[in-house]
Amino acid sequence: MPGLSDNEAIAREGGLHRTLGKRQITMIGLGGAIGTGLFMGSGIAIGYAGPAVLLSYLIAALIAVIMVFSLSEMAVVHPTAGSFGTYAEIYLGPFAGFLIRYTYWIQQVLLIGSEAIAIGTYMRFWFPEVPIWLSAIGFSGALLWLNSRPVRNFASVEYWLTVIKVTAIVLFIIVGGSRILGLTGPSTGLHNVIGLPGGFMPNGFSGVWMGVLMALFSFLGLEFVVATAGEAENPREAIPAALRTMAARLFLFYILALFIILAFMPWTQAGAKVVTQSPFVRMFGAAGIPYAADAMNFVVAVAALSAMNTSLYLASRMLFSLSRGGYAPALFGKLSAGGVPLAATLLSGACVLLAGSLAMLTPLAYNYLFGVALFGGILTWASILASHMVFRRRHAAGDLPVKMPFFPAAQLLGLGLLAAITATMAFDHEFWDVAVLAGGPWCVFVAIVYRLWAVRRGRVAASATIAN
Repeated sequence: MPGLSDNEAIAREGGLHRTLGKRQITMIGLGGAIGTGLFMGSGIAIGYAGPAVLLSYLIAALIAVIMVFSLSEMAVVHPTAGSFGTYAEIYLGPFAGFLIRYTYWIQQVLLIGSEAIAIGTYMRFWFPEVPIWLSAIGFSGALLWLNSRPVRNFASVEYWLTVIKVTAIVLFIIVGGSRILGLTGPSTGLHNVIGLPGGFMPNGFSGVWMGVLMALFSFLGLEFVVATAGEAENPREAIPAALRTMAARLFLFYILALFIILAFMPWTQAGAKVVTQSPFVRMFGAAGIPYAADAMNFVVAVAALSAMNTSLYLASRMLFSLSRGGYAPALFGKLSAGGVPLAATLLSGACVLLAGSLAMLTPLAYNYLFGVALFGGILTWASILASHMVFRRRHAAGDLPVKMPFFPAAQLLGLGLLAAITATMAFDHEFWDVAVLAGGPWCVFVAIVYRLWAVRRGRVAASATIAN
């Protein structure tokens, strides 16, 4: 049974400085969601599905939209830093809140590690002799320092990092689209999309479905916005608006950008199972435009840096929420003079450094890290949909400022698709099964830890009662 009321959830996680506006929140969300999933991981998705990767992203986008609307309803009622972790505690029970928050915390740590490794890969474009792990650790340390500063400093840096990559994507779409239409030179047409051997779907629907795995990873981050609710000036207005804006922009950015890559060069050149270079950079390199590949490599590096920055912010707030709920040491629930959970940030950053160091051990470090992170993302999204179904039973739809259409059919569809994706990962022995092989034991481990914690907490409470 739930052990936390609505008002208790908000009051328990108070103290964070409410200085973030709607524009900053939107940019923070975009910063987290537009990272290596688009600029680097899309190459893996193209390798699976070919031009039909566009269908893969449409399927993933459908799940994302269902999750976003469900999350929006709950966010306006519960503007807390623990966000979906707190919602799981309120509507699914204390253990669910414990599991989701710790899973999401470790997911973000691993996700930041994969972004750091991606940056190390991008740096090899200019500095081929510098080891990937060295660049990964160096950039992780710099962002750890930034996140230890007051949130307004973090938000300002993240805003401009996101402006750079969003501007670059828009320009990429405009320039690429004009080239495809023949407005700035010979038209590339649609031959590479539908005219190559195998046609639009060279690897069949199985290839499209495998592409969904990577596409879903690309959309992870849409939920980032809700974690800013504890520091938003007007969360009831800003959070739903930012979520809707993000969902629309991400859909356009991903679909249009991938279409241009597929039209510009054969998918067999853009895709790869093990990505050593962004398909965006490869496309500009093939086009022969002077310094265009260098400029695009800078942009994709900024994108990864921005996603790392946002993920570290979110990881620290999730650990802060765990501490305030009594699920982690009290030290991690304390705030600095600038309103930052400093101890939670430092521990999260230290774990990120370890994750980034995995690049020293295997060239598949990026694949493994985002494979495990995807399991955490799927579990989180599933908990959001399940929490929302209970939420609706307690809150009349007519009283909600934001309403999810097609309830509960949409939520059941989303849960079914997430379950199918998880099953697909379990049976893929190339590298995706690492997600389930690591995720299953992790859930068992967390359950054991929770049981021990609950027993100890019960004994402490009993002792206090006897003493009184």
